[in-house]
Amino acid sequence: MKPNVLIVEDEELMRSILRQLLEAEGFRALSADSAENALEIFAANDVAVTLTDIKMAGMDGLELLDQIKAIDADALVIIMTAYSSVDSAIAALRKGAYDYVTKPFVNEDLLQTVRNAIRTKELFRENRNLRRELDRHYSFSEIIGTSQALQQVFRLVEKVADTNASVLIEGESGTGKELIARAIHYKSRRAASPFLAVNCGALPEGILESELFGHTKGAFTGATGDKKGLFRSASGGTLLLDEIGEMPQALQVKLLRALQEHEVTPVGASLPVKFDARIIAATNKNLETEIAENRFREDLFYRLNVIEISLPPLRERREDIPLLVKHFVARCAKEQNATEKIIAREAMSALVNYQWQGNVRELQNAIERAFILSGDEIELENLPPKIRAGAENNFEMRDPEGLRPTLEEMERRYIREIMTATGEEKTHAAEILGIDLSTLYRKLKRYEEI
Repeated sequence: MKPNVLIVEDEELMRSILRQLLEAEGFRALSADSAENALEIFAANDVAVTLTDIKMAGMDGLELLDQIKAIDADALVIIMTAYSSVDSAIAALRKGAYDYVTKPFVNEDLLQTVRNAIRTKELFRENRNLRRELDRHYSFSEIIGTSQALQQVFRLVEKVADTNASVLIEGESGTGKELIARAIHYKSRRAASPFLAVNCGALPEGILESELFGHTKGAFTGATGDKKGLFRSASGGTLLLDEIGEMPQALQVKLLRALQEHEVTPVGASLPVKFDARIIAATNKNLETEIAENRFREDLFYRLNVIEISLPPLRERREDIPLLVKHFVARCAKEQNATEKIIAREAMSALVNYQWQGNVRELQNAIERAFILSGDEIELENLPPKIRAGAENNFEMRDPEGLRPTLEEMERRYIREIMTATGEEKTHAAEILGIDLSTLYRKLKRYEEI
């Protein structure tokens, strides 16, 4: 589709020249003989760029710029002005105009200015679409659960995401620490920049130092060229230091300095280099215990632990298990191009009651296995032997549909459902709930919803 360029010019001859010039270039030219008429056209069409004279009868180009920006803050406006009025054009730039051209103009110069503006508009749209896509993929949709413990984690993520504070995520293996780190990144202003992660316990000390801080050519055998390292490669974005509790103590000293000074010294280099990456650390260890036993530096702990997020193990949020099971069944069906399967009540009950030492990751593996081994329905016999054994030995089986929530929990869920259905409009929600607005506020505050 041809991009629309709106021409605003009160001289008919100039309007005609500009229209022919732009249409010959492949644009769709819309024209207005006054600023007032231009506003009507702008509001009714998807205008990529507005090209306006600065001096017109009635509303001038500067006022039109203000009006258009009030309609669309991202609108791109090019000002046309005579040499003698360049000061006015500069004033327009300060007010948010994209660029200006002077009359008489060289055709190619004007067309290039319009082309540049069109490309800028395309980049705006691409960036907006990218952010929507990132929000869709990396909001909380991949972190399944409605338990109060998980909702508290979500609220904390929302609060800290758009800051630069260091975050320490604690939790057992398989609880989703990297998913939370990604959610923080993709909900922040750094979302369009890289998210990089490194497992600090998976690499030998020398290799880990090079991976983190980079190296220069010839710094060691095999260093055939310069390497930026993850701290600088994540510039503008986020670096996740996973399993930080496994980092060798000699590297802990260098990491502390990097965090304090916002600079790293590549292996083999004599001068430090600045970096701009947000640091998130994750661990399945109790770092305070590690400090007490002299395996982790206390000063580094406090530098990393500006914001602490503790992820609950799956056995402490059993009400989320049925949701997770259905999610993983649906994923298996999609990946294997198969029909979704029903979960037998006995199987679901066994899944809800199992201890899940491997947390969500272990549950996912169990469902993938059961999906492959089952027919139209996933039954108890399709689950791994240790889960079946736990079910056979457990005489106090919990309700598989969510552990029979308390009345208070049911009320909280119902209020949350109504708030979502009304688009967070509290007055409407209070009417549906049959309570006054002040009572709704008190309940939301009690449930930490506001």
